Amino acid sequence: MIFFNKGISKYLIAGLGNIGGEYADTRHNIGFMMLDRLAEDAKLAFSDKRYGAVAEYKYRGRILVLLKPSTYMNLSGQAVAYWLKKKKVEIGNLLVLVDDLALPFGTLRLKGKGSDGGHNGLKSINETLGTQDYARLRFGVGNEFEQGRQVDYVLSRWTEEEAAAMPERLRLTSDIMRGFATIGIQRTMNIFNNK
Repeated sequence: MIFFNKGISKYLIAGLGNIGGEYADTRHNIGFMMLDRLAEDAKLAFSDKRYGAVAEYKYRGRILVLLKPSTYMNLSGQAVAYWLKKKKVEIGNLLVLVDDLALPFGTLRLKGKGSDGGHNGLKSINETLGTQDYARLRFGVGNEFEQGRQVDYVLSRWTEEEAAAMPERLRLTSDIMRGFATIGIQRTMNIFNNK
């Protein structure tokens, strides 16, 4: 007879980005980079599955399902909805990792809900799930671009200065993901949102 441990909480952490070498290490792919850093710390490997690359991270009695959607940014909602259902994760245990033009580079903001703010990945998730009441971790990428050059900017690579600061910022995002799953969103926000 098999007994399921009802005490184990599951979380889905979806890092938004675009697949393909031409998008690697670009501002729009910071969601993938955040998950890659956590997976590296935890010595996890991603496996190619339906709608994305997936890894499972067991941490302090929780299971964190890490998802890098393969649907491209504009269809991120398909992957998120599929893996929420497949892994039976409640929407309150969903965390989406995303780039944000409205925040200065390296600024980290954890929020419990919010609009898409013009971000196509969040727009897709909001439309597919029928709600915007889910947590997201926004990573500031700045807005140092001329009018009309937004797409070029988010699909460009980091400056040398930004790249040098990235390891420390990514380390903090790993701490935020672990905090979200263990001490909850409110306490994690209080600790990290001004760092």
